[in-house]
Amino acid sequence: MRVTILKENFLKGLNIVSRATSKSFTLPVLNNILLTGEKNFLKLSGTDLEVGIKYWILAKIEKEGSITVPAKFLINLITLAPEEKISLEVKKDTLFIEGKNYKNQVKGLKAEDFPIIPEVSKENSVDISGEDLSEGLDQLVNIASPSQTRPEISGICFCLSKKEIEMAATDSFRLAEKKVSLLKPAEEKRTLIVLQKTARELINIFGENSSRVIMYFNPNQVMFESEMKETSHPKVQIISRLIEGEYPNYKEIIPQDFKSESTLKKQELLNQIKTASLFSGKINEVRIKVNPKKEALEVFAQNPDLGQSTSQIKGKIKGEETEVSFNYRFLIDGLSNIKGKEVMFGLNGEEGPGVLRSIENDNYIYVVMPVKNS
Repeated sequence: MRVTILKENFLKGLNIVSRATSKSFTLPVLNNILLTGEKNFLKLSGTDLEVGIKYWILAKIEKEGSITVPAKFLINLITLAPEEKISLEVKKDTLFIEGKNYKNQVKGLKAEDFPIIPEVSKENSVDISGEDLSEGLDQLVNIASPSQTRPEISGICFCLSKKEIEMAATDSFRLAEKKVSLLKPAEEKRTLIVLQKTARELINIFGENSSRVIMYFNPNQVMFESEMKETSHPKVQIISRLIEGEYPNYKEIIPQDFKSESTLKKQELLNQIKTASLFSGKINEVRIKVNPKKEALEVFAQNPDLGQSTSQIKGKIKGEETEVSFNYRFLIDGLSNIKGKEVMFGLNGEEGPGVLRSIENDNYIYVVMPVKNS
């Protein structure tokens, strides 16, 4: 292989693909990135056997070929290289890197030793904005909970319909759902469970990408692909296994009616819960009391060693007087993920779940279970 490439483009690709590499002593090639010179592109590939990333860079290809080299070492080396064109050449199992005033030799492994990243059929697909996908996942990804006994809740549920994707995550104590519109509709309804770490990579890679992302899927694998601006050739592909099993029917636990509904300024509610959290006890408990007569919601916390905090927030109150305890961390997470200035806080007493959602739009809903007092 003999390739000429711009340092800036090369380094950007290396940083993206290295996210899929894995520190492995039993399989050292997983620490490496596969470099492949083909046609007019240098293709970079990395995998940890669950998630794989491929990235294409326009380059001058004088001779096709491939090699795998340690990801971290190569990134450190290219970071220190001068800002200019870089020449890459493979001789046997060594990558020769040459610039205007330097020459480096990096020992690698044969390309044949690199694991095959599965191909995903392009028969089934939907199109979505990369920015919308990333923003939606960012509101969900930290809620999913790794579980050996219930692996299905370890991931993010993607429910595909004609016009939108309903994405959901839960850890059994709270649940969030985000609706994202599709650019290209799904031909049929389908439910997929995407790995949490795959969701994190989608956020990192497509977070500032407002262009189209194509999602291809089959029963066991999913692939997210964006194309180059100059051509319809893929720019980046994220390929991942799917979690097997059936996701819980979470729609059943989302309340449709409430004992009380409070419309409040989001930031004021968030600040008061954060203040009360400083006085909470070992189980992170804060007490929420809705008083319709005073048209106010009260936030209370008490700690025998520190003291207590009480605050009132004025708002639009509907329903009956209600008092419930919640884990303050869960409330803060939910409020922080809601977009907009005003929120609806629906309560159903000590036994029923509470709901937070934006007044401005209904594409995100957050459900949280109360803390049960012993």
